[in-house]
Amino acid sequence: MEEKLSNILAGISGEYYVAAELSRRGFITTLTLKNTKGVDILASDEDAKKTIAIQVKTTKGKKNEWLLSEKSENFVSSNHFYIFVRLNNLGEAPTFFIVPSKDVSKHVIKSHRDWLNSFAKDGSPHKDGSMRKFRDLKAEYKDRWDLLK
Repeated sequence: MEEKLSNILAGISGEYYVAAELSRRGFITTLTLKNTKGVDILASDEDAKKTIAIQVKTTKGKKNEWLLSEKSENFVSSNHFYIFVRLNNLGEAPTFFIVPSKDVSKHVIKSHRDWLNSFAKDGSPHKDGSMRKFRDLKAEYKDRWDLLK
């Protein structure tokens, strides 16, 4: 029987997996304090010529769906990236999707607008809220660590 991992521990695991993978790829990384809005990891190349900010989002199992806040629609910068982590079953390596923040913003705006224009199962209109979903990641983002260089 597989043990249940809490969402908090899953999130922390995702951040450490990303930090380890970045370090393995030649980045100097630091995890930020939890009061840093929109940035979980700061990473720099070894020459300190390029610094990037990373927001890590983690899910468990086989789902390709992550929750984001409304601010992801406008939190865009050329050096800000999201790394979506899917923690697979124990003993399996996690899956990483590296996505520039501008692409996340476009996807979240469009998918939320489409959702608002659809109806709930009972036929009533959806009500707007502050949460957004990022899903259906394309293979073009899988293991795209090169986007960070």
